[in-house]
Amino acid sequence: MKILAIESSCDETAAAVVEDGRKVLSDVVASQIEIHRRFGGVVPEIASRNHTLAIDNVVGEALKNAGCGREEIDAVAVTYGAGLLGALLVGVNYAKGLAYAWKKPLYAVSHVKGHLAANYIDSGLEPPYLCLLASGGHTAVLQVADYEDTVLIGQSRDDAAGEAFDKVARVLGLPYPGGPEIQKLALDGSPVYKMPLPVFKEGGEINFSYSGLKTFVINLVHGMEQRGEEIPRADIAASFQECAVEQLFRATECAAARTGMKKVAIAGGVSANARLRERMADWGKRTGVEIYYPKLRYCTDNAAMIGAAAYYLIRSGEAPAGFGLDAKATVGL
Repeated sequence: MKILAIESSCDETAAAVVEDGRKVLSDVVASQIEIHRRFGGVVPEIASRNHTLAIDNVVGEALKNAGCGREEIDAVAVTYGAGLLGALLVGVNYAKGLAYAWKKPLYAVSHVKGHLAANYIDSGLEPPYLCLLASGGHTAVLQVADYEDTVLIGQSRDDAAGEAFDKVARVLGLPYPGGPEIQKLALDGSPVYKMPLPVFKEGGEINFSYSGLKTFVINLVHGMEQRGEEIPRADIAASFQECAVEQLFRATECAAARTGMKKVAIAGGVSANARLRERMADWGKRTGVEIYYPKLRYCTDNAAMIGAAAYYLIRSGEAPAGFGLDAKATVGL
């Protein structure tokens, strides 16, 4: 089964052709990073306009790279949520028009399910497993019993991990996107600052909180500025990253102990963080827990993960979305 997938939830216009949920025949991404970098973050209206300009060329290139014509495509899949509403509408409306013109079934895919499915690409991972989802919009631990059967174990009560990385990067004067910049700067520093870390007690809820950590850094930097002190940016970046990663690790470790899961996957943009991967790999070596990560190109937003998720959605017997499909800014985990 060959699926043409489209993703436009934020600032990446992406299209891919995926075969049987695991094999990527093409994967094209038109990034808007340089456009939004001058503003320090994504501007929704600008993102929507640039999706409109790019989407037709991106889809055409994906089909060309895959060596496929419309007759070889079995279904069209698109991210319908969660994300920026205007940006999502560009992808959803384009996909509806394409599916109608080509007389192909249309499937609506959750962006969250897409991030989970990134771990299936060129991988032997199969349910059941535990998944740590850490991105700019979501931070959660999910128990994946089957491809279309997930249970939420815990999630952030406030900011997502990726959102905190971006906001801390901004206060340190680093360019957008903040995650890679924090990681790079942290290499020149040491985690010398003790920062607030939630405690996961036995039998208690497994929930994340990044608002306090973000606020701590903001107050620390502003206090130094007011006193006229030189800001040790590398040490602050290293301290923040260590605390942010430690929270992700401890919550996952706690969830694994409660569920008895011996397979753990990491998904979302923050799964590209080298310190997080190192922490998880060390844990896996010590305990025998199998750790899975997507390839780096599939950690951030892409259409290949949407095509992978769509395959398992179709295989489960899900009916096509139909041409009344609408975009949603928020969807459940």
